[in-house]
Amino acid sequence: MTSTFRRRLTAAIAFAAGAAVLTACAPSGGSDGDGTKLSLVGFAVPKAGNDAAEKAFAKTPDGEGVTWKQSYGASGDQSRAVEGGLKADYVHFSLTPDVTRLVDAGLVAKDWNSGANKGIVTDSVVVLVVRKGNPKNIKGWDDLAKPGVGIVTPNPGSSGSARWNILGAWQHVIAGGGSEADAKSFLSKVFKNVKALPGSGRDATTAFQGGTGDVLISYENEAILARQQGEDIDYVVPDDTLKIENPAAVTKDADPKAKKFLDFVLSPEGQEEYVKKGFRPLDSVKGVEVGEVEGANDPQNPFPQPKKLFTIDGDLGGWDAVNKKFFDENDGIITKLLSASGKS
Repeated sequence: MTSTFRRRLTAAIAFAAGAAVLTACAPSGGSDGDGTKLSLVGFAVPKAGNDAAEKAFAKTPDGEGVTWKQSYGASGDQSRAVEGGLKADYVHFSLTPDVTRLVDAGLVAKDWNSGANKGIVTDSVVVLVVRKGNPKNIKGWDDLAKPGVGIVTPNPGSSGSARWNILGAWQHVIAGGGSEADAKSFLSKVFKNVKALPGSGRDATTAFQGGTGDVLISYENEAILARQQGEDIDYVVPDDTLKIENPAAVTKDADPKAKKFLDFVLSPEGQEEYVKKGFRPLDSVKGVEVGEVEGANDPQNPFPQPKKLFTIDGDLGGWDAVNKKFFDENDGIITKLLSASGKS
């Protein structure tokens, strides 16, 4: 572990444990000064979508008078912070296991994922973000292993975003008929090209925007949001990629308004707020109007269907199997490959 990454990871953990980001969302109505403050703890990537959803929720009868205290950071760090005592009414993480950790700790109900959405509130896909004009001619996963291609991706030790990214690359090889040995060899070449392993998906985006690397492995919505904010970048949706499914839940002792917010997020109106920020609408929510999405490669058709779209449950056996096989701290395939690369 490099000293730079160690400093970043330490800072992220400290941030998650106590230095919450405060968002002052003024109540949409009411003059008596009464209101409800909810605590949201989440991973950094969906902040813009959450902010938009909170503002739209405040305009509804259920959301009237609701304000927010927010804490954002790397998904795994944030989940562990809540387990360790950080107050949360509503959690929004990158990976389902980051919520089940809180179920095991008795903080979230066991049936949190029993709805039609199976606990998922935001969808995206893994994409390759490149410099304007794509000077390295990145067209898909195979190009990441070529000499001279500098890669930025978050660290799987702290970031859920990183796990989606790396599993997308792994499954590309397997789905193409390659063996696990072939996939390991491919990832070894990819890791050799890694120039930075920031602590979270958002930190990885920031590093790339700052000039590090030639390609950023990221969420599609991160690329779209960056372009909405004026970043002069391009992005490539690989022909085969991994579907990203981010969960959210309310805690057992949450204010009832938190459940009302979750219900709003899972409504067509709520999903449309995330769509505007580059997230794909949930299949389980019908009636979502996508419309034109600023920042997408084709704003009129912002979410093209990849030729092959892998899923954790359908192609990789679910998160329990994935974490044991790939990310076990001692025997995980990715853990060992990162250690061998000298960049863990």
